Amino acid sequence: MEDTVKGKMLIFTAPSGAGKTTIVRHLLKNFDELAFSVSATNRPIRKGETDGESYHFLSTQEFMDRVENGEFIEYEEVYPGRFYGTLHSEVERIWALGRAIVFDIEVKGATNLKQFYPKESMAVFVNPPNSDVLFQRLRNRSTETEDEIRDRIARAAEELSYVDSFDRVLINDDLQVAFAEAEDIVEDFLGLKAEEE
Repeated sequence: MEDTVKGKMLIFTAPSGAGKTTIVRHLLKNFDELAFSVSATNRPIRKGETDGESYHFLSTQEFMDRVENGEFIEYEEVYPGRFYGTLHSEVERIWALGRAIVFDIEVKGATNLKQFYPKESMAVFVNPPNSDVLFQRLRNRSTETEDEIRDRIARAAEELSYVDSFDRVLINDDLQVAFAEAEDIVEDFLGLKAEEE
């Protein structure tokens, strides 16, 4: 397994509410070859989240110090004052385990990762069936304030324009179909189908 998957990364990206996190969780349950890259953020921890598993939660000062020290592969100010990024140490940790890395990451960060690791990565854009469905999903969430929802909808509208920048587009209309297609993408990219045949 290690020879096939070591040094590879699957980057799943999408506008907020498109379902990429649900798809990534499904893949992690079904493929022992994958390990999740935990992003760093300066946003406050939410109920049910665990530091080091959901995110590496840092203060704004800690985040900026790590930026200054060159510890991030990529980082982005996703919303005003809210930073997210991928630490070099996280990529090294997973590759040391002999696994492929799977990312659940925002669109600009995914673009930056793909540029940094063009040969090692497969970047997948999870697309909702249409923008109306996406915006309704965002409104139906109960984790954000009305202002935060408006910000997310505005950002999602912009992120949808990046769809052609990625290796594959996965339409998340029927979740079971999306799961099956995502599994095929993983098997193809990691060379797992060839092993089975």
